[in-house]
Amino acid sequence: MAAMLQPQIILLKEGTDTSQGKAQLVSNINACMAVADVVRTTLGPRGMDKLIHDDKGNTTISNDGATIMKLLDIVHPAAKILVDIAKSQDSEVGDGTTTVVLLAGEFLKEAKPFIEDGVHSQNLIKSYRTASYLAIEKIKELAVSIEGKSLEEKKSLLAKCAATTLSSKLIGGEKEFFASMVVDAVMAIGSDDRLNLIGIKKVPGGNMRDSFLVNGVAFKKTFSYAEKENAEIRLSYPLQYQSIVDAEWNIIYDKLDKCVQSGAKIVLSRLAIGDLATQYFADRDLFCAGRVSEEDLQRVAAATGGTVQTSVNNVIDEVLGSCDLFEERQVGNERFNIFSGCPSGQTATIVLRGGADQFIEEAERSLHDAIMIVRRALKNSTVVAGGGAIDMEISRYLRQHARTIAGKSQLFINSYAKALEVIPRQLCDNAGFDATDVLNKLRQKHALPTGEGALYGVDINTGGIADSFANFVWEPAVVKINAINAATEAACLILSVDETVKNPKSESAQGEAAASAMGRGRGGAAFRGRGRGMGRQ
Repeated sequence: MAAMLQPQIILLKEGTDTSQGKAQLVSNINACMAVADVVRTTLGPRGMDKLIHDDKGNTTISNDGATIMKLLDIVHPAAKILVDIAKSQDSEVGDGTTTVVLLAGEFLKEAKPFIEDGVHSQNLIKSYRTASYLAIEKIKELAVSIEGKSLEEKKSLLAKCAATTLSSKLIGGEKEFFASMVVDAVMAIGSDDRLNLIGIKKVPGGNMRDSFLVNGVAFKKTFSYAEKENAEIRLSYPLQYQSIVDAEWNIIYDKLDKCVQSGAKIVLSRLAIGDLATQYFADRDLFCAGRVSEEDLQRVAAATGGTVQTSVNNVIDEVLGSCDLFEERQVGNERFNIFSGCPSGQTATIVLRGGADQFIEEAERSLHDAIMIVRRALKNSTVVAGGGAIDMEISRYLRQHARTIAGKSQLFINSYAKALEVIPRQLCDNAGFDATDVLNKLRQKHALPTGEGALYGVDINTGGIADSFANFVWEPAVVKINAINAATEAACLILSVDETVKNPKSESAQGEAAASAMGRGRGGAAFRGRGRGMGRQ
């Protein structure tokens, strides 16, 4: 009787939405699988592009996993983890963003039947972490070092890595052309870690092959002049006005004269340079440019060995930079100022040409990925076979290892090994090949006891299998290691969540949300409704 009369204990605010248990976990897995399905078709050289149109009217065409994930307005809390791992992969190694999302989605897909059958998620997490450790150790064992090669050999090897990255991009048709350009640009900045020392300038018009690399700095010439600022001066006598005007002219001429006396032949300024100064410098055989961006100014300073000055006073020879050649060149409809033959040579500029603005934007993103890959390959200097070869070899190794384990872990590691096959399978699907047939051939080749089939992957050109290493389909080992690490961590994190608590919004927040929903119109509401329904499959 006493137990019946106990008051009900309320811990959470009224209206709080809580969902827990197996159903909650399966719902999270379904949401992540739906996100992985969005980027699934963008993988590989035959991957499709996505056209994303945002609420501001901007259109983006891309097949870069990180770019697509950033632009998707994902509201599901668990699915947002996949966005985070794509961003981390992009900032850490630059490429493999689609791979990492796809692997995480596949790990969860393989775990789903076990969860539904009542397996505790902690058992899965433990096995997945063990499998991840074994996979990474195997990658390190299979990786081939490019250290100790001559400069020409190293450049050739790095160009192969860049070409593999670019093959899946919009500019894949000219991958050799851009790969050598990227390698030269990365070599130009040497061991410096600052990515902004490689400038990418976009000029609409022409075709891709009109793009070129400047071993130095290039920036767009600005035809802008200083605006006159109005000032109020109160005079007791009108005759004083002339003396004030004379004093102003004297200050200006004094500054200009100091620039000339410094011995400089080129004057760059972040602020505008007026007509008077331009003419004054031109009469004395000096070139000047105003409104140069901060980034370009810093790159010119790094390349020429000069120092950015805040004042024209005490400009000594040590702060002046130098270059072998300064020229002004017409590129499309734009005029570019180009500094080349710089003494420190710690910078490079890629001038990109192309038809549509969206195309050039995507080309810039593609080159960013290739630049990151070449930098990583230079630093870590180990590469592995691409085209799904490394994934199939790890999968074979894990299946073999699983047979030595007694207990349920054998099943879980087997499912992890099966999930790794998603990369070659998706490469085949995206290219229109029979994935089952190709995967059976790959399994047979990788199972050879001599180990001669370890480097075999999908041959995109013939629809069969081929030695990826011999075909120069290479990628830095760090890309694969990072992708497996991040995907496993994300899968384990989602598997470890068994309850979601959604706090109720305050009345004012609900009012604002309702107003914004009405402002969006029925179309926006309909789209969001579909987004939330991802969980049902």
